[in-house]
Amino acid sequence: MINRKLIRIKTVQVVYSYCLNEGLVPADSHAQASGEFKEVCRPEQGETILLRSLGTAYDMYNTMLCLMVEISRLALRAHEAQANRAKRLGLSEPSRKFVDNRFMLQLEGNRQLQENRQSQRLDWSNEEEFVRTLYKKVIDSDFFCEYMESGVSSYEEDRELWRKIYRYILVDNEGIDSMLEDVNIYWNDDRFIIDTFVLKTINRFTAESDDNHPLLPEFRTEEEMEYASKLVRQSLIGADYYRGLISQNTRNWDVERVPLMDRVIMQVALAEITSFPTIPLSVSINEYIEIAKSYSTPNSARYINATLDTISKKLIADHKLVKNA
Repeated sequence: MINRKLIRIKTVQVVYSYCLNEGLVPADSHAQASGEFKEVCRPEQGETILLRSLGTAYDMYNTMLCLMVEISRLALRAHEAQANRAKRLGLSEPSRKFVDNRFMLQLEGNRQLQENRQSQRLDWSNEEEFVRTLYKKVIDSDFFCEYMESGVSSYEEDRELWRKIYRYILVDNEGIDSMLEDVNIYWNDDRFIIDTFVLKTINRFTAESDDNHPLLPEFRTEEEMEYASKLVRQSLIGADYYRGLISQNTRNWDVERVPLMDRVIMQVALAEITSFPTIPLSVSINEYIEIAKSYSTPNSARYINATLDTISKKLIADHKLVKNA
């Protein structure tokens, strides 16, 4: 599940935090790009923090899946209360279409989700009033009414209903954002990516899926975990070298006037550019430009693009940078 986009963002956060907590202001204008790496903080500690941070992102993925299950469980309790009332009054039992939704029965019975649920920091079963507000939004929605009145019953319709519930009610929900932030201040930074993975998970279920249907793994491959570890280690070990490169190539600017986040983004970008010969140069630069658009000033992306381009061209000309792709 965890991809390189998320790894890059988390690495920038870890390095930025180190710079703040350790008082590591960027190199001054006299710094030299000697190529000699100096350890400014323990890279193994940065690696541990990064992997823990990525683990919390995976926790949020499971937390959002569990939220859907909890909405369904509340719906079942509401249905049972309505059914009991109808029985007392001699009325017809309300439709079970929603509470018998086949996709949700699969998700609730999924063994991997049940195991992951045990370690969740946010237990939605303790937030019944909040879950009830989400449930009310669900049953008040036009697409829910259309589902209940469609007159047809298919697995695809059941799964599509929950895709819509997630997409139109749970995504960009301020109440959910607030509760997630109370658990982990960085979770809201991860929401867009995690929401994409949850929707992908919904689409991967089929009518034949059983209790052992695999959810998305934390890391797709061992290579992704190795990439994460190496990126943060090189970002920290080579900090002085990368800052020197930035200082030497900051045209018409005192490097100390450049926002700290910009310098951190370039530091991590240079660690990737110089440490991963198989990743195309344009891919690395573009990825960190996108991070700058979300995490720094309006003018940062253009400045970072120009600086990284200048540094890369000089490293290539000096035969200090070789790309295999």
